[in-house]
Amino acid sequence: MSLPDPGREADASAAIGFDLGVCVQESIHLLGRIQSHGTLLAVEADTGTVDTAALNTGPLLGIAPHELVGGPVTRVLSPEHWAEALEVGAQHEAASLVLPVSFDVAGTRRMFDVTAHRQGHLLVLECEPRTVAAPDFARYYQGVRRALARLRSSATAADCCQAATREIRALTGFDRVVAYRFDGENGPGEVVAEDLSDDREPWLGLWFPASDIPPQARRLYRDNWIRAIADVDDAGVGLHRRRRGDSDVPLDLSNSVLRTVSGFHLEYLRNIGVRSSMSVSVLREGELWGLIACHGDAPVTLTPELRAACEFFGVAFSLQLAVIEEREQAEALTASRERLARIVSRATPDLEGSLLAGDDALRELLDADGVALCRGGRSSVSGSDVPAALLEALQERAAGLAPGTVWSTDRLSEEPDQPGGDDTAEHGPAGVLMVTLSRSGDFLAWFRGARPTARRWATDPSRPVQVGPRGERLTPRGSEAVFRAVVHGQSLPWTPTDRAAAQELWRTLTGIVLRHEAELAALNEQLRIANADLDSFAHVAAHDLKEPLRGISNAATFVIEDAAADLDETTVRRMHTMQRLAGRMDDLLNSLLHFARLGRGGLRRARVPLGRVLDSALEVAGERLAEARVQVIAHDLPEVYADENRLYEVLVNLLVNAAKYAADEGDRRVEVLVDTLRPPSGGAPERTVVVRDNGIGIPADRQDEAFELFHRLHGQGERGGGTGVGLAVVKRIIERHGGELWLESEPNRGTAFFFTLGQDQGQGEDQRHRDQGQGQGQEGG
Repeated sequence: MSLPDPGREADASAAIGFDLGVCVQESIHLLGRIQSHGTLLAVEADTGTVDTAALNTGPLLGIAPHELVGGPVTRVLSPEHWAEALEVGAQHEAASLVLPVSFDVAGTRRMFDVTAHRQGHLLVLECEPRTVAAPDFARYYQGVRRALARLRSSATAADCCQAATREIRALTGFDRVVAYRFDGENGPGEVVAEDLSDDREPWLGLWFPASDIPPQARRLYRDNWIRAIADVDDAGVGLHRRRRGDSDVPLDLSNSVLRTVSGFHLEYLRNIGVRSSMSVSVLREGELWGLIACHGDAPVTLTPELRAACEFFGVAFSLQLAVIEEREQAEALTASRERLARIVSRATPDLEGSLLAGDDALRELLDADGVALCRGGRSSVSGSDVPAALLEALQERAAGLAPGTVWSTDRLSEEPDQPGGDDTAEHGPAGVLMVTLSRSGDFLAWFRGARPTARRWATDPSRPVQVGPRGERLTPRGSEAVFRAVVHGQSLPWTPTDRAAAQELWRTLTGIVLRHEAELAALNEQLRIANADLDSFAHVAAHDLKEPLRGISNAATFVIEDAAADLDETTVRRMHTMQRLAGRMDDLLNSLLHFARLGRGGLRRARVPLGRVLDSALEVAGERLAEARVQVIAHDLPEVYADENRLYEVLVNLLVNAAKYAADEGDRRVEVLVDTLRPPSGGAPERTVVVRDNGIGIPADRQDEAFELFHRLHGQGERGGGTGVGLAVVKRIIERHGGELWLESEPNRGTAFFFTLGQDQGQGEDQRHRDQGQGQGQEGG
């Protein structure tokens, strides 16, 4: 197996007899060893028979591995704890969840944190001795809360990365923390932010060869949010596995928290003077964007609670980067509207003549050297020359993509289907961005020529492997050995704004000329739900952190129940505070999980009586309204086209909101009616559902905050409490329907919520018939 093409120039191995391909081919998830500060048992889930045991179970658990393997796991784990671990594994196939477990080791009870995850038919239990009586959850909670607040205040991606390195270092105490961004899926990486102790040399702005983190390591980083190495000089311990006649494949440790890492990576860390490390993955749209890499001068064993806190921070950091990118993309796209408008204003069914003739507005839209339009097998090119073989290859690629899909590369010569050989790679375009127009292979593409780029490498990019102080291993990096090299055969990168502008132009052309109503509706929905990938991150965060929270709460309970008499009042009060904070965080995670699920499932829309949905909602919200003495007034309510279950949830949240924020005195009421109103975004008046109360209202300067996730306009214990998710849920559901939500409010006069529910199915059918009729008329003419 060879190195990925994007890394060839930077990662050519040195002529010293060291085969860099060994690193690439190494099966790092099958190394068969774990870090020695903990131990491991792999148990057959169906039978409870121990299949594999680490070689250090004797000193840590009190029973030698050869005695454990083949026997029941209940020799070391109580039936209750085993049942709990099975339940966890059954519900979370790939998740790692921590259970506090007490083991009887040579007649002495000893507390362990047990991380459980499923690996095929096995349940893998990783046991780490608890080094403190109870987790310092309050400190972690406050630290993560402070860190998240600072992330939210970051205006740019660079600010966000710098804040992340500073906060992770403050949380963990590592000596160096860097934010490391990959240049493409398999490309080299750049240090874009760092926070370090005074005695360390800076790495900011340095590039590192792709071979430093080979493909299989990147896959594990993508699938696991966090990876910690307690001591690079730890020899680790092997695994004793049950003899099998069918296979000698080592235990797959892909999801293991104790899994040791490649000897090459350990040697690399030793060469740069690192004794302990932690890496937190940063994901963007499900792919590995980069890493937050932490280095320590001394061995450090991180507690499960601290790992969970860092993992949660990594999820939030990924979310915030996505939000910033989308905001910058929207701002840049707004700035390009004028050029888009000029292009669209002259567009006719003759796209070739109207778009490619005249000025260079279409080419300048994406700062390109050339542009090509391919429709019906005919190609028109403006600007730089484009080889015919390349146009044919792009047409073949476009035929396999859905209309409106944007595909791009800034290293065209490295694409596996690049036509034309070396001559095309040398003289043709170096980068291309293409938006597909139809399933038949029509496309619009922009091209850029090669732009040599200077980079500051942390090592000689032509010799990533040299003989160092410990032999032929990856060379130490550092600013004192900076190499400047020029990258050739690469164009300026295509930005998210370029991709958005191309897709925006496709949408507009589709509405004017192509009349692909179905694809346009789907893309409009994608534009309204720009945070779809954030839902997946939130879903992972909520699931993976709930069990550690339960472990924290249980551990605090055990301390209170078992040792309260021996503790002073202050300590007991703090333990109760820990329980309360864990419960609060659990509520927040439940709300986050529910919010994420709203973006994952499909809608089941039908025509439903709004009055019936209101009656169902009152079965839940009615008691709350009655307690607040709020009268419900329902006007004549028609049928609406919506998902009944989701609409029910909208009404429940708005009615409960009316009860929470009812007026302090006087007549209290909430009205539900349907009116025909013009939404704030403009357009024709639409049928609008109105939920209006006469409660305390919302100040004008705080109305924009009402729909923010986890944002409450009053204190935690005021107005019935809550997590601040209700109105964010309402907004997400309305957006999923393709509708619009807004409010009007005045302090002490009440609040009115208005929402539309998108296009009615019948209206959509009528519009499609009209479009088909127009299309037939054009063809006939």
